[in-house]
Amino acid sequence: MVGNAELVRILCLVLRHEPEIIGIEIDPFGWVEVKKLIDAMNSKGKPIDIRLLEEIVLSDTENLYSFNTDKTKIRANGGHTVSADVKAAPAVPPDILYHGTGVRFIESIKRHGLLKQCRNHVHLSGKYPLAADYGARHGKNTVLKINAKAMHEAGCRFFISENNTWLTEAVPVKYIIF
Repeated sequence: MVGNAELVRILCLVLRHEPEIIGIEIDPFGWVEVKKLIDAMNSKGKPIDIRLLEEIVLSDTENLYSFNTDKTKIRANGGHTVSADVKAAPAVPPDILYHGTGVRFIESIKRHGLLKQCRNHVHLSGKYPLAADYGARHGKNTVLKINAKAMHEAGCRFFISENNTWLTEAVPVKYIIF
């Protein structure tokens, strides 16, 4: 029997990174038909139904997933490594944003800044605790402060996703407060 934690992990993997592992495709805007997702998960031995899928989406404190209005489609709100235009809105950021990361990445960040790596954007948070939680996923963590106001004034573009994650192309070293 697959537990909820494993289903959440698989859902994240499928909707953000590797839909092909269960034989589905994400449309250009990140959407997947709920019925196709459920059928594909079940065919791969990952039992899920609409009730459990709704429970996962509603209980997610990071608001990582969204249904369309009639709950026939679902998508991840961001963090994709596959091409998906989730229509994050251009926005003026607050003065300071935060980025949680593993301590082991600090030397590279000091040399190169924050890079999107294989994702579509660098992810930043308006809340220190959320950034700390994210950084904890990488082992021993730290939270970097980002001078978003100065970046924006210098012409860097910011977007805000449905789950209130701030997105930008890169964060040059000079805007990071270590």
